[in-house]
Amino acid sequence: MYKMDFSVVLQSWDLFLWGLWLTFAYTTASIVIGVVIGFAVCFSRLSNNWFIRLLARAYQEVFRCTPLLVQLLWFYYALPLLLGFSLDNTTAALLTLSLYAGSFYAEIFRGGILSIDRGQTEAAKAIAMSGRQTMWRIVMPQALKRMLPAFINQSVIQFKNTSLISVISVGELAYMAAVVNGQTYRPLEAYTVVAVLYFALLFPMTQVADYVERRLRVSD
Repeated sequence: MYKMDFSVVLQSWDLFLWGLWLTFAYTTASIVIGVVIGFAVCFSRLSNNWFIRLLARAYQEVFRCTPLLVQLLWFYYALPLLLGFSLDNTTAALLTLSLYAGSFYAEIFRGGILSIDRGQTEAAKAIAMSGRQTMWRIVMPQALKRMLPAFINQSVIQFKNTSLISVISVGELAYMAAVVNGQTYRPLEAYTVVAVLYFALLFPMTQVADYVERRLRVSD
């Protein structure tokens, strides 16, 4: 009968901590870049130029309708063949995570903006406010509140998605679990530690998202 022994894998605690740090780093960086991409694509989707709308929509559909795992493998193995030079795994991981996040954030932002009553926009025009003033003074303050719960939930998903970059040998948390397992031959303990770490970090975030959503529902 298998006997669990966490003391063996916990001797490699420094590897778990390093993997956790890289997980945070990739999550934070990809969210920040994804937000920038998301707003750019969101406003492109709302543009009066049909070609810009088409390009933005095409980007969204490609990244939302293909698995992140496939995207990671494509950017790491296939894209360098097209570009004619190698792409290191860290760059490929951050690029893919950011583009993937941006496609979902764009839809969250667009949905928040479109949820605002058009009557408010028309009223702003009636008092001679410009389109930019209307967007940033009237629409966005209200839209941001409505975007927040979905944004937090997507960011939680983004945190979990970083585990996939282990397939291109980026040393985040899941990859370090595989390293520890290779050293100790204790897969149950190694992956249990990783699961507990993910849960301990993500459960509070999901509770924050639920709390924000409840508060916004009451305020509405």
